[in-house]
Amino acid sequence: MSSSPTKKQRMVDNPLPHVLPEGQNAAPLEVMGSTASDKVVVIMVGLPATGKTHIAKRICRFLGFFHDIPAQIFNVGDYRRKLCGTQMPAEFYNPDNPEGLKARMMACDAALADLVEYIKGDGVRVAAFDATNTTFARRQHIVKVLKEAGIRSKKIFIESICDSTNILEDNIRKVKLNTPDYRGVDPEKAVDDFKMRRANYEKVYEPLSDQDGSYIKIINSKQYIVNGIRGYLPLKIVHFVMNLHTLSRTFYLTRHGQSEYNLLGKIGGDSGLTPAGTEYARRLAQFAKEQICTKDGSERPCRLWTSTLRRTKETSQFIDHSKFEHTWDNGEKQEWIQLRRQERRNLDELYAGTCDGMTYKEIEQVFPDEFARRQEDKLAYRYPRGESYMDVTLRLEPLAQEMERTREPVLIVGHQGILRIIYAYFMGLDRKEAPYVSIPLNNVIELTPHAYGCHEKRYCLMMKEEMLNDGQDEPVTSMPVKGHQSRVSDGGSVLAENMVFSETDPIMNAPSC
Repeated sequence: MSSSPTKKQRMVDNPLPHVLPEGQNAAPLEVMGSTASDKVVVIMVGLPATGKTHIAKRICRFLGFFHDIPAQIFNVGDYRRKLCGTQMPAEFYNPDNPEGLKARMMACDAALADLVEYIKGDGVRVAAFDATNTTFARRQHIVKVLKEAGIRSKKIFIESICDSTNILEDNIRKVKLNTPDYRGVDPEKAVDDFKMRRANYEKVYEPLSDQDGSYIKIINSKQYIVNGIRGYLPLKIVHFVMNLHTLSRTFYLTRHGQSEYNLLGKIGGDSGLTPAGTEYARRLAQFAKEQICTKDGSERPCRLWTSTLRRTKETSQFIDHSKFEHTWDNGEKQEWIQLRRQERRNLDELYAGTCDGMTYKEIEQVFPDEFARRQEDKLAYRYPRGESYMDVTLRLEPLAQEMERTREPVLIVGHQGILRIIYAYFMGLDRKEAPYVSIPLNNVIELTPHAYGCHEKRYCLMMKEEMLNDGQDEPVTSMPVKGHQSRVSDGGSVLAENMVFSETDPIMNAPSC
């Protein structure tokens, strides 16, 4: 009977090992960055209030967060406000106004100059030039400036066309009236002025054509025309843009109710809910019926996504699934099953590998080196035979695209590690901050993305005094960043205002991977 090899026999003769710059057990290279090798300049085209800024910002956010590609937006309106001030009258935008035309060209050239300096930087870069660019002459000027500056980048024009009166009115009132140009102005006067401004641009508007080169046309967020676009990164942008729309939508994020493993301080696993977790499931069902599914007194179609793990499915068990006929914007009628549960594997919690089912104290005792590595870099650290936050970010990319595409409110019953990444993406946080975002138990986070950011509300459906202690915290690096406070807004059926869960709260910050 042969004996097992000794420690000395198991040693490998490898004097020149392949060392990962990210550290031992870190995320692989393809997760840390992109395989793209291009520089790309995205040039927006379209009349005011067609969603250009929203599209440009979403492109930059998506590429930066999920692909680690430096991407920056250059909004000519911001430069114009710096040069000329805010609240310029509609006549300023009249193409027959030489002073206004000169001032707007100065703003255009100032933005272009900064874009040129940015795109000259090392490595893959994306720059979005956000302006109306409504004439062929203006677009040729931009191309000429880039060429004379020696910028050897790919150029994509993206034209947003919107001829829907309802969508335009919604965009003007919800987005444009909140910009510095109309802040503090009477809403009706602001709407009239903006419509006159838009009419001035319409006088000289020349839609994109083949002579402009590579372009994407977006018509009412449902029809797309793609012309002459090639390359990995440009086509990645095309695919993403075809999942975008400019309509208002809302996401509701919540962790599962307290699980048996939460109570024991264990991470991972596939345990069911405790009695407190089941009570939260009942309250969530009531919240969904009153706050999510009902708008202006009538029922609206909503979606429900969970992971494939038992604790999220049990948390959604009491949600009502009524049926009603719904008419889509294309006139098609369909029977809708309200909040029909869709189980998604990419919403499963970060897999802790050989540490699955252990407490943090046990991990520190059994795998002290692994515990220390995780403390040093929680974002890139990968559990032995498990996942890292970077791995999870990679598998959440398709889900993020579907969230961008979806038009109905979505309730996501997930896990802390997963919801941290989704929250960080929509709230504009650096992904290095994602592992430290506070996502307490028993709370619903409402996110409403818009062109200039994302509105957030938090609803507490169950106070921590109603629960048993979880028994164990995460290590310090797992807790929220110092100074972060959970924001809670009114409007929920059960609500605690101005609530702050401390970094060491063992109940609401139940352990996660």
